[in-house]
Amino acid sequence: MLIIAQILVSLGFIVALGELSGTIFAQPQPARPLQQIEIVRLNPQFDKLVPPNVTVQRIVSGRKWTEGPVWNRRDGYLLFSDIPTNAVIKWHESNGTSVFLKPSGYTGKARFEGPEPGSNGLALDLQGQLVLAAHGDRRIARLERNGKQTTLVDRFEGKQINSPNDLVFKSNGDLYFTDPPFGLPKSFDDPHKELPFQGVYKLARDGKLTLLTRDVKAPNGIAFSPDEKRLYVSNADPANAVWMVYEVNPNGSIENSKVLFNATAWTKNKPGAPDGMKVDREGNIFGAGPGGVYVIAPDGTHLGTIDLNAPTGNVAWGEDGSTLFITSSTNVFRLRLTTKGARF
Repeated sequence: MLIIAQILVSLGFIVALGELSGTIFAQPQPARPLQQIEIVRLNPQFDKLVPPNVTVQRIVSGRKWTEGPVWNRRDGYLLFSDIPTNAVIKWHESNGTSVFLKPSGYTGKARFEGPEPGSNGLALDLQGQLVLAAHGDRRIARLERNGKQTTLVDRFEGKQINSPNDLVFKSNGDLYFTDPPFGLPKSFDDPHKELPFQGVYKLARDGKLTLLTRDVKAPNGIAFSPDEKRLYVSNADPANAVWMVYEVNPNGSIENSKVLFNATAWTKNKPGAPDGMKVDREGNIFGAGPGGVYVIAPDGTHLGTIDLNAPTGNVAWGEDGSTLFITSSTNVFRLRLTTKGARF
């Protein structure tokens, strides 16, 4: 039985949210008005995760294209990328928003020709330092405590990688990341694209870079199951809009890929494609996808959707671990749930 709850945004109506075009780009296109958010409940298990009286708060508005949120647990604030403005934005409950880092993804002196120069996915390493998927610079970078950025990786077998999109640390410190061409000015057709494929990689603690798979056309979001025995990768291809799952071997390689959930049907009438994701303690995936956030059980069952009716880039757990932050088009939303994120 399909149950839909209409939820008004608690901080006021949304006045402008973007759409994605049919091509595979992450940048939102001309805006359209939206006045309501829908919580779509498809399975009783969903009610144990998203309470019936959930409030959807818009805590940030008026940005260009929000992405890559990460919660700083030590100091209690949220960081997220505003890709077109080449900045990382800080949000604090008491102080609102401020620019945390600029430039965040493109540090060159020449004018960047594409729409997405900034950082995309963000993560904190085991030492609490910010690590960025830098679109414009086509690298994974670490923000040092002195404010400078250090390149962790920018080449594979001597060739420039595409434009890293999202990243996740394993508990042992190894970094896994996706590398589609969305940050290149002409995406898949960019003349400066050096690799003939889009990869998913592991950057080991010792600096060794390993290509894990090149079989996903548009690898985007990436996350581990709580026990780190499974790796999830989303494919931001409207023609094959799927979340993939892989078994993780003891040496960190992956195998036995299969489709966990297919959202291709939703791309026909919803803006966007499978994007960033996070996992809760029970292994449920909260994945940004066409029009909102899809909640998917570990066995691939679609439990429900937080339908924002807008391009939605990523999510993050924060505060006490039961808060879900969502970056969607020009906004950031907050929901307090009855589950907690993995590692909280």
